[in-house]
Amino acid sequence: MPPNSEIGRLSIVAFISPRPVVRSGDGAAEVYNRVMLGARETEWILDKARSLGFSLCGVAPVAEFPELERLPEWLARGYAGQMNYLADPRRPAPASRLAGLEGARSLIVCTLNYDTAQPHTAEAAASAASSSSYRQKDGGPAAALGGAPRGWISRYAWGDDYHRVLGERLERLIAAMREEFREPFAARAYVDTGPIAERVAAKHAGLGWLAKNTCLIHPELGSWLFLGLVVTTIEFAPSLPPEQPPQPDLCGQCTLCIDACPTQAIVEPYVLDARRCISYLTIEHRGSVPEGLRAGIGAHVFGCDICQDVCPYNRKRAVTMETVFQPRLLERKGETRNSKIEKRQETLYAPSLEWLAALSEEEYRRIFRGSAIKRTKYQGLVRNACVALGNATATLDSAARTRIGALLERLSASHDSVIAEHAAWALDRLRQR
Repeated sequence: MPPNSEIGRLSIVAFISPRPVVRSGDGAAEVYNRVMLGARETEWILDKARSLGFSLCGVAPVAEFPELERLPEWLARGYAGQMNYLADPRRPAPASRLAGLEGARSLIVCTLNYDTAQPHTAEAAASAASSSSYRQKDGGPAAALGGAPRGWISRYAWGDDYHRVLGERLERLIAAMREEFREPFAARAYVDTGPIAERVAAKHAGLGWLAKNTCLIHPELGSWLFLGLVVTTIEFAPSLPPEQPPQPDLCGQCTLCIDACPTQAIVEPYVLDARRCISYLTIEHRGSVPEGLRAGIGAHVFGCDICQDVCPYNRKRAVTMETVFQPRLLERKGETRNSKIEKRQETLYAPSLEWLAALSEEEYRRIFRGSAIKRTKYQGLVRNACVALGNATATLDSAARTRIGALLERLSASHDSVIAEHAAWALDRLRQR
């Protein structure tokens, strides 16, 4: 099915509000007529988004979405961990206030598929998988990929930073809108850059449902989707008419994502305790990772895909051909032989844990320039590599144990107390096996 082929094909008659919206700014005030455009203009937006390479596009009205009413309770339970920005009091507000666009009327939500052809986590760790659930064993993916121990980076971070990729396309969409719609309007693009819940907006734009693992799932494309949106003062006919509810929840009785989580982060259907989530622990969490959760992290060094890997709606793979999302190939220094330093290739698909743990801060900045992996910072990435090495000790041969032991010894003496602590923990596990 072509992406988003049925969304937005409506027959809604345009109407004009009797009062214009006046927005004061520098200099003369700008006037945006509150005009609801019809299905033709909405269809133009969807077609233009597809021509720019987006997988799906839908339009939702700026509104107080009921899902956000539950946010204060979730925060009160402490489930946000250190992510204090989620407590921003603007989050439950309509997007018009969030975006600072007085008179904002529509949310144009766009998605981009990032699922490449490489195996999923569970496929890479087939020896640790069963038909009904996936639990990491003996290091998870690192144990199954062969050779030296290897880590797992969430597939969304293998290529270029999605914030830039989506942001540039959304800006091109806004530029095309300015060519198509001559009346004055304001618009602003967002890709995880403000307190707007893109998943909730996507649901109300008809692009899927919010699943038990809290991801947005489209019935045809699954959940391997980046989300971005444009907030605008143009009032487009929404993709879903007022009498039509959003996409129904098709999770049914399935609990694969809940059962598969190695750290039991999905505490009940549709409720995630981020403090236990591997993605949170390896990306957002600063400082020491709680010891009781380190073994569950397995080989993960940045993010986690397991709850998506096991989802039945991700079995029919719509593989992206976008080169910007393919795993980066990197050159690394190898062994010195005959007075020459051999160069080796490294990839962000299951990278060498020893390589990651041994990176200098300068190498980290150079290698991950323009990558989402910079979010975890140097300390976080080396910390995570140490944890993954500690979880891989049972799979190492004697040569690897000697080599990795020396590396961990050096890191345990690091001036960075967080790196030193996690290296010492991993070294202790190595010595116990």
